[in-house]
Formats: sequence, structure tokens, C-alpha cells
Amino acid sequence: MLTRSALLSLTAVLGLMASSSVTAATPRVFPEGQRPDDSRLAPQKDLNGYFPFEVPATRKEWEIRKRELKQRILVSTGLWPMPQRTPMKPVIFGKVTRPGFTVEKVYFESVPGHFVTGLLFRPAGKTSGGKHPAVLCPHGHGGRLQDYGAGAMDALIKSGAEKFRKSGRFPKLARCATLARMGCVTFIFDMEGYADAQQIGMGVAHRLQKQRPHMNSPRGWGFISTQAELRLQSIMGLQTWNSIRCLDFLSGLPDVDPKRIGVTGGSGGGTQTILLCAIDPRPVVAFPNGMVSTSMQGGCTCENCCLLRIGTGNVELAALFAPKPQGMTAANDWTKEMMTKGYPELRKLYGLYGKRDHVLCRSLIRFPHNYNYVSRGIMYNLFNRHLGLGLDDPVVETDYEPLTAEEYTVWGKDHPAPPGGEAHEKTVTGFLSKQSQAQLASLVPRQREDMTLYQGIVGGAIKTIIGRGLPRANQIDRTKVVKHDRGDYLEFADILRLKPHGEALPVVSFFPSKAAYNGMAVVWVDGRGKAGLYGEDGRPIPAIQKLLDGGAAVLGADLLYQGEFQSDGKPLTVTPKVGNNREFAAYTFGYNHSVFASRVHDILTLLAFVKGHEEDKAGSVALVGTGGAGPLVATARVLVQDLVDKAVVATGGFRFVNVGNYRDPGFLPGAVKYGDLPGMLSLAAPLPLFLAGEKGQVPERVQATYAAMKRPKYVVSQTGSESAAVLKAVSWLLGQ
Repeated sequence: MLTRSALLSLTAVLGLMASSSVTAATPRVFPEGQRPDDSRLAPQKDLNGYFPFEVPATRKEWEIRKRELKQRILVSTGLWPMPQRTPMKPVIFGKVTRPGFTVEKVYFESVPGHFVTGLLFRPAGKTSGGKHPAVLCPHGHGGRLQDYGAGAMDALIKSGAEKFRKSGRFPKLARCATLARMGCVTFIFDMEGYADAQQIGMGVAHRLQKQRPHMNSPRGWGFISTQAELRLQSIMGLQTWNSIRCLDFLSGLPDVDPKRIGVTGGSGGGTQTILLCAIDPRPVVAFPNGMVSTSMQGGCTCENCCLLRIGTGNVELAALFAPKPQGMTAANDWTKEMMTKGYPELRKLYGLYGKRDHVLCRSLIRFPHNYNYVSRGIMYNLFNRHLGLGLDDPVVETDYEPLTAEEYTVWGKDHPAPPGGEAHEKTVTGFLSKQSQAQLASLVPRQREDMTLYQGIVGGAIKTIIGRGLPRANQIDRTKVVKHDRGDYLEFADILRLKPHGEALPVVSFFPSKAAYNGMAVVWVDGRGKAGLYGEDGRPIPAIQKLLDGGAAVLGADLLYQGEFQSDGKPLTVTPKVGNNREFAAYTFGYNHSVFASRVHDILTLLAFVKGHEEDKAGSVALVGTGGAGPLVATARVLVQDLVDKAVVATGGFRFVNVGNYRDPGFLPGAVKYGDLPGMLSLAAPLPLFLAGEKGQVPERVQATYAAMKRPKYVVSQTGSESAAVLKAVSWLLGQ
């Protein structure tokens, strides 16, 4: 039942429609001055939000969710499909000895010319022969050479955070030394910008504040640029790839048992541990410390990338390692609520596998953010059990003489540091892009049987990027606002609400009354919203009138930030972002859908409504995109496939690669990587497709997929003005 206020609002709308719909170019659906009651108009989520983990009811449901999340990680980090591994050419040298272990310097190429550096700790002594388990240690912020400083040690020892004045001063290296003494070959490697990894410096990898216009050209670009985001290239992605190559390095050592590998890191290294263990099957035990939390998700640019945490968070991402054993601690930081928010859910999730005790979290909230002596001790005991080391429990850390600068520095006279800087940065992004494009080009179908793989990889990526499929019809509520008889057609104004997401769309539709309904429903999407469906006289534009005269029904809407979504009525030119002042796309689009993706969601809502309409079920559905909305329609078509019988896409020559700023409404992370607009269009094969604005040429990739599907004539391209081309497209829709 409508409330009194709702009735008053509805009365106001009816009055407005009745009095002015003939003269106004575009009728309103919501009252004048009122924006749609849409959840997306609220402040956007950022890395400091709340990220609860809702455990599925069954293991089967979780396995489905698990596949989706693994794909999300791979896509967002630029690793879908997994890049080809290039020769690493590892160099190991400079061995030094301490009681119970040795240390060697290491460097290798994760991609050609880009080096991973670090230190390799190995067991020493009579028991050092044979195959050993291995541990990979991503170090996190502070670097592998983190030094508390001599002046801080008294207080740390007094608090119980550390035990030894010498080795405890360098906590990350102390971890590696003890693991080696326990019998593990242990590798700690440098994050980008730390210690010897200076080819991409600290200022870019972790501290960049402003965009660099000179590093944002389609001909050459750096990280944390719009061009990089369009290809899903990020520091986080590069470091994830480095981690994978580190596992390759460790697994290939002659003294390592590749079936017994653990991974542990703290803070930013905890973030790397979570991601690596979610996507690589080789680790058998993990200890991601200091970052498994329902609160802050990682504040650095190296811990964020577009798409990663939309609809998820670190607790759920850590759960992807289940049922393998893993541990963590709760400290007096953003993890302090883990014992009641996060850990119970992880235990419940592990319980789906009958392995509830394979996950542990210990409360150490007497300490601030750390990976200290006490936290390390919990990790040692977990790794002792699950790497089969057979040591007495508890394992106790012991002191040693710290490494000197000469002993821990990789680059020197005999091993000179490689070149870095912006030129190198462009070389890395260029190589990654070239490799990716070649890999994806090899998937373009040559015959019908190839299409399944192509759709699975490229189409699968687009599904992850958009992040939503077709809603169910029963998830959509329709509020009828007004109906007008215009003589040769009926005009309706409605509100469609997508209940699970709290979204509301102002919708107009036309139904033929002079011509007999032919069973075709056309979802017409225009770059101006529903205003694009009307001429200056307040009647449908000629192309829509032609559809009505031919017996088709037409529906259109204001998508997010169009028309009634804009209080000033002006088109959106700069998209909203979160409050973080650093100019980094992932701070917004790592947690929220882009405007482009949200508008595609709205198209999916319209299609679901049309297809499931109870009163007038459509015999066929067509989808039209004009006035700049062609790319939206092309993308939506990927997600619905044969639900749409025919599609008309007026591209206007648009290409994502020409989007110059991540706050442009046309920005879509990853769009260039997966073939740009022609890649989207190619996924429509073999269904009928009409193109306008492509200068008469069907893009090569689109031609290839339709030829492979034996339907080359199912794609049509039309030159001339958009309005003229669209009129011809209407004839094509009507089969005239």
C-alpha cells in the first residue's frame, strides 16, 4: 500500500505528465527536483569500509563462489589468462654462513629485463642434505631490511615483542633465519621500490600522489595511469606475478621438495600472501599476518587494484586457501576484531570441509601492528606441523649475528644494478601488453569449435569486469506512474526497482496501438538517457516512431547519472570518487563498480524486466545503443547472449584506448586488454549485429568471429550519419 507521502508524490508526477508531456521534450518519472532513490547515489565504499564475510550454507555453494573469486583475482591483477613464463635466468651468489644456516644473494628476471632480488636462506650442518620444504617470505612495508634501530630494542624486549637485541632488531630476517634453522629453504624477496628492487622506485610503487600526464599515452605508459588501468596493469599485479615467479624459483631448486611449500608475510606481505595462496596451488600452508580483517583492507597503492574487492574483502579472499592450513594473529590495529568478526566465519567455512581446526587466529591485541617474536612463534609451530618438520613444539627462536650491509646487498661491482626509471617502467608495461595481446589474439576463433574457449577467456573476463549477470525477473519491482494514450501509441512512465541492490530506474515505454503488436520488444539505450528517445515536439524520434508503426514496443530509461539522476540536468563528465586525495583509480574502482559498468547493470535490469514481463511477454528482444551508448549495449550483449535476438550498436568510432582519464564516464578497467570495443562486439557472434559509425568497415576481430561461426552475413555495417544509419537499422530490425 502506498503511503500518504508516496501518494502525494505520485499525484504531483501525474499532474506534471498530464500538463506538460506534449510540450516537454522528456517527461519526468520522479517529481521535479527529486532524484531516484538509488543506493548508488550514496557515498562510495573505500578501503576503510566494513567487509564482512558471509559463509555460504553449503560447500557446493562455496565452490561456485570460490571459482568466481579466483577469477576475479586473476582478472584484476592482469593474470587472466596466466601470462607465459619467460626465462628467469637466476643468479645465486655471495654465500655467508651463520650457525645453523647460510645466506645467499639472488636475482632473476620475472619478465625480461625486470629483476626480482632477495636473499636465500638455507639449512646448514650435517642435516642439510637432501630435499627440504621451502618457505616464501613476501616482506611487506618496511622492507626485508626493516630495522627497529638499536634505541628501540629495550622497550621492545620489555614488552615481550622481541627477545634478542641483535637478531630481533631485524625482524623479517630473523623470521628467515629461524625457518632455515628449522630445515626450510627460505626466500625473502624485495617488493618493488625496496632494498635492491629499484627499477620501479618507491615514489611510483608506493607513494605516487598525482597522475603523470607524460606517462599516460597509448604509445607508452607507466603504472598507476589510465592506460595501465585499461589493461589491468598495476603494481599489485606485478608483485603478484613476481610472487608466482618466486615460487617457480624455489620449486626449481635442487634441494627443495616442491610439494612442501609455505608462504608467510606480514602487513603488505600478508596481502601478497593472501593473493598468491588464493590463485597458486603449490603452497600447502600459509600465515598471512596483519591483513586478514573485516576492516581496513590495505592502504598502499601496491595493495590495491581495480576490480579486486568489489563485493568481497580480505577475510573471504583468505578463505580461498581452505581447506589448507593457515594462521594469523589479531593485533591492536585494523585486525583487532578478528576474534569475533572474521575468525568465526573462517572456522565455519573450514568446517564445510571438515577441517575447522585447520585455520587459527590468536589474539595479540596487547601489541600494535606487527610480525614480532610472539607472532613468529605461532607461525613456526604451524609450519612445523604442516610441513612435516618433526621438531619439538614449541619451536623457539634463537639469536644470531646480524648480516652486514655487504652481506645483504645484492647489487655491487661484480653484479651491477640494472637500469630503471620511467623508460624501464614503459618497457615493462609495453612488454606485458604486447605479450597479452599476442596471447589473446591467438584465441580468436578460426572455426566454430574455437569459440567456446574464446568466450570462456575473453567473455569470462568481461563478466568479471562488469561483475553482474542478468537479474531474475522476480527481483524487479515495477511502480506504474502514468499512462497516456497518444493515438497511434501508448506511452508509459514507470519506476523499476532492482530490489537486491537497492537500485531504481526512471523508465518510459511506448506500445503500438495503431499497428498490431508484432511481438518484438526493443530496449533502446541512448547516451542522453530517455531524453534521447524524444524529439523536440515531445514525441518519439523518427526511428522509434518507425518501430511503433511496424508493431514493435520500445522501452528506454535514464541510466545511472543520466537525466533524472542529475540534479542539474547536465550530462556527467567527471565520475565520483572516494575521499582519498591520491589520484589512483583503484582506491575507487577496486571497491566500487565504474559508472560504465553500473550503466551496463541498468541495461541488464531493463532486459530482465522486458523478458520477464508478466503482462506482455516479448516474443523477441532487440537491443539498440545510440548517442554514445553503443559501447554500453555492446558490453551488455556479451552478458546476455541469445536473450537478445538482434542488436544495433552505433559506436561513433569509440575506442576505450582513447579514454584519457580514469574519471571519464567511459572508463572501464581492462577494456583495452580484452580487445577494446571490437573485442566486445566479437563476442556477439553468431547473433545478428548491426553496426553504425565504423566507417563502413566491420572490425577485423568481429569479422573473424562471425566467419568462424559460419555467419559472416549476420553482421552489418552502415556508413553515413548516425540518425540515417539508425533508421536503416530499424528497417533491419523489422525485417524490411
